Amino acid sequence: MIFATVQETRVVFGGGAMEMEMAKAVMEAAAQTEGKHALAMEAFATAMTQIPTILADNAGYDASELLSQLKVAHSTGNAAAGLDMNAGVVGDMAALGIMESYKSKTSSLSAAAEAAEQVIRVDNIIRCPQRHRQG
Repeated sequence: MIFATVQETRVVFGGGAMEMEMAKAVMEAAAQTEGKHALAMEAFATAMTQIPTILADNAGYDASELLSQLKVAHSTGNAAAGLDMNAGVVGDMAALGIMESYKSKTSSLSAAAEAAEQVIRVDNIIRCPQRHRQG
């Protein structure tokens, strides 16, 4: 009898595409938010753009140029735009078949958010209610 070891089969676009799409959504929400919360949201969105920047840097490409092209692609509605590190260009992750595990992505994003929340709590900049963790 064979048992599946991975029960979560969903995937998301790789190459920094999801980080850019999430950063875009957080920035849009920050524009609708007043006060210090908006500043924290903007900083979190900026931090998410570090993933594609690091990908480009590690591959030896001009990260600033690729990141600006990636931002333009996402601002025009291309959610599948990510970094094609074989060619050093912004490419369509759906067409290239570059995917990442949804479970891994949500896990790392949750860990990053929790770390940021702890720093904010320590600094007493923003007081947020305790978040309920999912089991």
